[in-house]
Amino acid sequence: MKIVDVKCAVIGKNPVVRIVTDEGISGYGEVEQYKPFLKPNILYFREALIGQDPTDVERVMLRIRPRGGFKPWGSAVSVIEMALWDIAGKAAGLPVYKLLGGKVRDQVRVYNGALRVPMQSFDPADYAEEAARMKALPEGFTIVKQGIAFHSPMKEAVPGFYYGDPPGQHKVFHGFADTGTLTERGLKHIVACVEAMKEVLGDDVGLALDCGPGFTARDALRFARAVEPLNLMWLEDMITGDYTQYVNADVYRDVTQATTTPIHTGEQIYLRQNFKGLIEGHAVNVIGPDPCDVGGIAELKWVAEYANLHGIMMAPHGTGDGLLGLAALVQVCATLPQNFIAFEYPAGNPTWWYDIVDGLPDPIVKNGMIDVWDRPGMGVELNPERTKPYLSEDDADFFD
Repeated sequence: MKIVDVKCAVIGKNPVVRIVTDEGISGYGEVEQYKPFLKPNILYFREALIGQDPTDVERVMLRIRPRGGFKPWGSAVSVIEMALWDIAGKAAGLPVYKLLGGKVRDQVRVYNGALRVPMQSFDPADYAEEAARMKALPEGFTIVKQGIAFHSPMKEAVPGFYYGDPPGQHKVFHGFADTGTLTERGLKHIVACVEAMKEVLGDDVGLALDCGPGFTARDALRFARAVEPLNLMWLEDMITGDYTQYVNADVYRDVTQATTTPIHTGEQIYLRQNFKGLIEGHAVNVIGPDPCDVGGIAELKWVAEYANLHGIMMAPHGTGDGLLGLAALVQVCATLPQNFIAFEYPAGNPTWWYDIVDGLPDPIVKNGMIDVWDRPGMGVELNPERTKPYLSEDDADFFD
């Protein structure tokens, strides 16, 4: 089998790659909805892929892996990797999890990261209301995540929140560049909002917090200690993360070693080598690589196995990965070791995505879990006829 073409279309806001073979099998992968600009980056790899055997996934990846980077630039490599596994599974007549070593669980737990609504204000009562809404979702999530502090408009909406530059002065791509020392008022406000959410969720639903980047190490520790009695699932990306192009494992370790609140990071990191400091140094308690950023699903599995050797837990990121990304997460998380907690549930956005993807269960999530399906490849397919109306004029030949 040989690759004869590589196509990419931005469907909605998600770049979708289609790798075409000479045996009539195509493989698909999807990039986060926040990255429609990556289409030319993905197509840049076309010449390196033409003529290769897509079922030799690692051999093909060796040709392109050195050209990726931390989020968002690892996505172009990662999406190709997932499309290759889709082809390999279809060619073998097996679900991808079989090719990754076989499943160790029949269901995978997900936590809510995508099914949120924009908040208009950021007082404790507003967070309590949103927590109640998420708790009542029909998916029955047993873990939910909420953005606070520097990973939310709270930093601008709450007067005197921190001693940094004027809020929004450093607003850049994706909007998370503000940082500074918290005021006493700011710290108390965050803690009050967390307490309000926990009051609603009780011990029925675990609460994780997406916090930054933006915290100083000192404030990260003050906050982590202040919420120790609340038994949070984790505090995510307080110091670095998201679109940060470095890790700062030593700084994370100073915080992690001094609190019982679990500390989490890793969504922006590309490749296993860049997790070494976090894992070998026990710098965090939980890591959260995203298959669309880390280099693909085999890379994510390698990182999970290595973390497990060091007693570090695994909660993969995925909020914007779309429905094809959801399928990839289901396949790989079925194979992860016992350090797996849950992965972040991606949603179809816009909702017509649910009309153009075949193979998803209905409902997808029951009691916070997804049943692992057994269809070949990733187990889902884009329906050409139902997808074509959503293709731009430039992408009209995507299925040709």
